[in-house]
Amino acid sequence: MDNANQQVRQNETTAPHPAASGLLEKLFKLSAHGTSVKTELTAGLTTFITMAYIIFVNPNIMSSSGMDAGAVFVATCIGAAVATLLMGLYANWPVGLAPGMGLNAFFAFTVVGEMGYSWEIALGAVFWSGIIFTAMSFWKIREWVLDAIPESLRYAMTAGVGLFLGLVGLKSAGIVVESPATLVTLGDFTQPSAVLAALCFLIIAILSYRKFFGAVLVGVIGTSLLGLALGYVEYNGIFAMPPSIAPTFMKLDIMGALDVGMITVILAFLFVNMFDTAGTLMGVAERANLRNPDGSIEGLGKSLKADSASSVIGTFIGCPPVTSYVESAAGVAAGGRTGLTAVTIAVLFLLSMFLAPLAGMVPPYATAGALIFVAFAMMSSLSKINWDDYTEMAPAAITALMMPLTFSIANGIAMGFVSYAVLKLATGQARQVSIGVYVLSIIFIAKFIYM
Repeated sequence: MDNANQQVRQNETTAPHPAASGLLEKLFKLSAHGTSVKTELTAGLTTFITMAYIIFVNPNIMSSSGMDAGAVFVATCIGAAVATLLMGLYANWPVGLAPGMGLNAFFAFTVVGEMGYSWEIALGAVFWSGIIFTAMSFWKIREWVLDAIPESLRYAMTAGVGLFLGLVGLKSAGIVVESPATLVTLGDFTQPSAVLAALCFLIIAILSYRKFFGAVLVGVIGTSLLGLALGYVEYNGIFAMPPSIAPTFMKLDIMGALDVGMITVILAFLFVNMFDTAGTLMGVAERANLRNPDGSIEGLGKSLKADSASSVIGTFIGCPPVTSYVESAAGVAAGGRTGLTAVTIAVLFLLSMFLAPLAGMVPPYATAGALIFVAFAMMSSLSKINWDDYTEMAPAAITALMMPLTFSIANGIAMGFVSYAVLKLATGQARQVSIGVYVLSIIFIAKFIYM
């Protein structure tokens, strides 16, 4: 009898919640996904809080390239809102999108800072990478590229971007500084910026370990408030009308990005965005039970098209590559199953435009702590590499290490491809390498020789 009652209670728990009738039911098929309006709204709020740190971090990073911080703040909110709305209404997926971490640092510090291109041309490169990604999403080229590139290099790209992001965060905080004798060395921990950045990282790490809701956002805001209390941050208010987006709106230089030297930059934007997107969407699909009985993933094609198109749209308002956020898994864990979760996230991003004074008060050391934490999280992909096979391990290590050491995601990818092709060819494993890897390796070698 107890077993029967337990089964009844279990059935009541797992039974689909009654969904709203009318427009929402028609748009999002809530009943078919076993969810309700309340659950979807809660899931949307959950995901938004876990990824809202981007509205504070992205302007700090992008403004270092010469872009107007206020305009980038608005562009971040609008870009994330439009992209997430597209994901929700077109693909009906519970996924949030925003400017990608790592790619924004590559944009600002490498393409603009090291290579000397203007931010307008850098936006043009993002545009072309988005166009290629979108085209690939409509044809079988996407599957061919994903299958052609070895898994070890894919994992290494994620880890390398993490290392690159970590170096940017450590440098921004003053924890790592340049040294004529040793290239880099430990910074001065008597400086408030280094101490507060380290504290921000520790807060986020501890809260994340304890599964605290919105750990990154809490760490960034908490450290900013501490800086305010200590007199290192000036209070400017919390709410205001959004700044003008005019300084970045339609400023991309599409033709200027067709320079030969930008080929590897465009490919770097493309590959990192593509693999990051594929991994995130596949992971979210598993958690949201979006697999069909035949093993296919419901709406995957639409979600990839929505993601790739978002990067193109974002360039017109001043965004680096816009991509799906792995933090969407938090909303899925809270019960999000449909695009109504994404629409909720989009609305919250739009409302965030009125928080410009708060975003302006977030100091670089607070965002640096967040960068360091995200960097370490991305490095976990190294565990998936086969470290017993030198021809797999060495190119992966080269890819990951050369990104921070050359301060260029593009250089890391290029050296990884070339070393992979050479090692496989020299060890009699040429047939294990796809034609695509050989072609790209030749392009990268030509780039090193002639550019």
